[in-house]
Amino acid sequence: MRLNQIAFALIGVALVGCTTRPPADIQPVTGFEVDRYLGTWYEIARLDHSFERGLSDVTANYTLQDNGTIKVVNRGRDEAQGDWNEATGKAKFRGDADVGSLKVSFFGPFYGGYHIVELDEDYNYAMVAGPTKNFLWILAREPHLDETLYDRLIDAANALGFPTKELIRVEHSEER
Repeated sequence: MRLNQIAFALIGVALVGCTTRPPADIQPVTGFEVDRYLGTWYEIARLDHSFERGLSDVTANYTLQDNGTIKVVNRGRDEAQGDWNEATGKAKFRGDADVGSLKVSFFGPFYGGYHIVELDEDYNYAMVAGPTKNFLWILAREPHLDETLYDRLIDAANALGFPTKELIRVEHSEER
């Protein structure tokens, strides 16, 4: 269990040396309202990375702090062990607060890019890119997403050049 906790927390290390800028030709959403984005998001799909490998029931919770940073708590269940792993980090806007482009750190002073490239007008789903096209997450406010909407998001991600055939659907159980 301890090794998985360390691996889950090392998202920052995985992004060390990466820029906090969005991938080439990717534009973060504008008109972003952080207060509407706060709260819990369920990971619907992701590109595979060691820091989340083998995790199901993955959620991210965002809380605005008094100093203007956003507390990030990622939580997931190790499918093999059945244990819950949690990593806490912080996010800051890269520029204007009305642009969905942030930098996130789970490990000291090292930040990686977090770029919202699609966002529902009601803030019910989002598609998030990392600093390269090897990082992609589809998030929703509920643990499941309508298949038609999911397929549309996959098509949009594919059109942006993400390797969508490599996406992993995240399992969500009733136990949280």
